[in-house]
Amino acid sequence: MQNKFIYIFLPLFSLIICKSNSYAQDERQNLGNIVALNFQFGAGIPGGDLGDRFGTTLSMGTGMDFITEKNNFIFGWKGDFYFGNTVKENILGELAPEGFIFGNSLSAATELRRAQRGFYLGAHVGKIFSFSSTNARSGLRVTLGAGLLQHKIRLQQDPANFVNQIAGDYAKGYDRLTNGLALRQFVGYQLLGNNKLVNFTIGLEFIQGFTQNRRSFNFDEMRADTDSRLDLLIGLKMGWTLPFYVGESTGEIYY
Repeated sequence: MQNKFIYIFLPLFSLIICKSNSYAQDERQNLGNIVALNFQFGAGIPGGDLGDRFGTTLSMGTGMDFITEKNNFIFGWKGDFYFGNTVKENILGELAPEGFIFGNSLSAATELRRAQRGFYLGAHVGKIFSFSSTNARSGLRVTLGAGLLQHKIRLQQDPANFVNQIAGDYAKGYDRLTNGLALRQFVGYQLLGNNKLVNFTIGLEFIQGFTQNRRSFNFDEMRADTDSRLDLLIGLKMGWTLPFYVGESTGEIYY
């Protein structure tokens, strides 16, 4: 399950790289500073303490970059929403000693589900290292960033058998809400087409989160969790870029 995304992304990566080469000889129009809107999706494998809690993590996100015409320096921000269906921790504890919990109808809430939810929001700086004689705006993209990483376990109620013990404020005693400072690195390929029609990024993203449980008490463990955590995530990211070119001499914006 954790490796399925590799078989999806790698063929796409090969296809896009080959396709982008056909645009390499186009007359260059991608001059000027760039304000770029980015839309990304991806899949990742958690490690460290995050790997003990969740399985494969999917993500969708957006962000904005300012890319200088000279030297292709990058200054930007991004936000990602994380989600997944694999939760390894048994957070219900004594409420479900046999693996299930009784709802208001006094029968087992068989459709009660646990899911991963989270987000990352932060800023970054970086550079595009171009090795092409025909397109100086494309090449190896490297960025370093920092921001806030947050995640929790979402309890999805059985729609036919509501469980009061985990509803409302009671859910906070089980959801393991966790957040803290995170560092982020991205290494990949950025294409900003000469003809402005093909613009994308693809590469690997690394996140290290220095986090802590923010709930005052875990009901299932009957204790406060004050331990420091190291949450790791490595993922393959692919995204579409919408660039706006700002001409230095005319002050016009091209897109």
